[in-house]
Amino acid sequence: MSTFLENQNWRYATKKFDATKKITTEDLNTLKEAIRMSSSSYGLQPYKVIIVENSELRANLQPAAWGQSQIVEASHVIIFANQTNFDDSAIDDYIKNISQTRNTPIEALTGYGDFIKSKITTLPTEEKNIWTAKQTYIALGNLLSIAAELKIDATPMEGFVPAQVNEVLGLDKLGLNATLIATLGYRHQEDATQHYKKVRKSNEDLFITL
Repeated sequence: MSTFLENQNWRYATKKFDATKKITTEDLNTLKEAIRMSSSSYGLQPYKVIIVENSELRANLQPAAWGQSQIVEASHVIIFANQTNFDDSAIDDYIKNISQTRNTPIEALTGYGDFIKSKITTLPTEEKNIWTAKQTYIALGNLLSIAAELKIDATPMEGFVPAQVNEVLGLDKLGLNATLIATLGYRHQEDATQHYKKVRKSNEDLFITL
């Protein structure tokens, strides 16, 4: 079995973290870089990633996350928030970034930028926000994989009230909406779920070959 698959079997959605153990700055930077390098549609990354270390803020977030203890016990709380006002200017900024990164005249990229705009910013607001929210799941997948490689436990969460999280963190004012939460740290020895066998569909049930 590959190391990647071994790590995937090792990881689980941790229910109880050891609050005395903290992620090192070096490992946190690795986690951040893995998120930053994540794939996204057109490479646009239409979201922000909020790292919540402040204990008071986390205590305020806990009720919004259905009272789950991981919010206050984990070393770090990561919140993925999609942009709710994604417009032409965001695409223009992306095109400028391409131009600077690849030393390409911006005039040569105008057609590509216009193409992206025709596919994204012309969408109805609700559809556009669904699209930006979907992109955060790709970044979360990268985070879960690199965390397992570093033997850092991670719990992905959809169990929270986005409007309440937005209010606590002031995300509405930033044109953002909380879509996903991931708590990171180290499993507590008393967390019995770490010993449970993984329950997944069989290959026969999951895959269709045509």
